[in-house]
Amino acid sequence: MFEQDKPRDVQAALLWAASYLQQQGVDNPRFDAEVLLAQVLKTERIELYLSPKRYLSPLESQSFLRWIQRRGEREPLQYITGTQEFMSLNFTVTPAVLIPRQDTEVLVEQCLEWASHQPKSLQILDLCTGSGAIAVSLAYYLPKAEVWAVDISPAALQVAKLNAEKHLVNISFLQGDLAQPVAGQRFNLVTANPPYIPAAEITKLSPEVGGAEPKLALDGGTDGLDFYRRLARELPAVLQAGGRVMLEIGWNQGQQVEEILLQAGFSEVRVLQDLGGRDRVVAADWTFQGGIDKNA
Repeated sequence: MFEQDKPRDVQAALLWAASYLQQQGVDNPRFDAEVLLAQVLKTERIELYLSPKRYLSPLESQSFLRWIQRRGEREPLQYITGTQEFMSLNFTVTPAVLIPRQDTEVLVEQCLEWASHQPKSLQILDLCTGSGAIAVSLAYYLPKAEVWAVDISPAALQVAKLNAEKHLVNISFLQGDLAQPVAGQRFNLVTANPPYIPAAEITKLSPEVGGAEPKLALDGGTDGLDFYRRLARELPAVLQAGGRVMLEIGWNQGQQVEEILLQAGFSEVRVLQDLGGRDRVVAADWTFQGGIDKNA
C-alpha cells in the first residue's frame, strides 16, 4: 500500500487500488477503484482519465486508502459511498437496508405499465420497503397516487424517509410486520420485495451480500418461501376487488410462488422475467372482496 501521508497522482492511485482489490477477490476491481476515487475527489469518473497526473493531497490519499481497505474487506461499494442509483433516481443506502438492484426495476416498470391503464388515482402499499426504492420510485413516477410503505425495521424506515424527502414525494411510512399496520385499509396495488433466500443458503452468498446486507431482509425461512405464504394469507384483507399484487421472487421460485397465490384465491397469476431471462416478479389479481366472490 502507498504511504498514507504521501500524495500520489490519479493514475498511480488507480493502478494500485485495482491491483489490491483484485488480490482481495473483488469483482470489477478497476470500476470500484474509479468510483471510490471519483467520490473522494468529488468529481466524475471521466475526469480521472482527463487528469491522470492530478496529485492527491495527503487528506485525499488517506480517505482513498481507507475506502479501498474497506472495499478489500468486502464491504459493499454502495455502503461505502452511501448511494445507489435505481430507476434513474439516486438513493441513500446504509447497512440497515438492502442495496437496490437493477433486477427490482422490472417490478417497478411492470407496476407503472399496469397503472397507466387504470382510470383513477391509485392507493399503493409497499411492504418490506427497506430503502424505499420501490415506494419512492412509484410515488415519483405516479405523482397522483397515494403511497404507503411498511417495514418492520425502524432503522430501515429512517433511510426510506430520507429518500422520500430527497425526491420530494409524500409517502405514509408505518413500522410493523407485513400488512398488519394497515389492517382495515384497502389498496389497488400491493408491492413487496420480501426476504426470499433459504436460510441455509445465506452463508453461501458472496461476502458483500451474506456478510454485509441485513439478514432480516434476506432470510426467507427454510425454503425461502415463508413470506410468500404469509403474504398470500394477509393480502386479501388489504386488496380492493380488481387490485393487483406484484412480488419480487428468487430466480427459481416462480412456479412455487404462483401455486401459493393460486391456492389463496388469486387469479391471472403470471411469472415475469428480468433482462437476463430469469424469473423475477410474480403478478396476480384479486377478484374477491371480504371473502365473497364478486363473480359468483
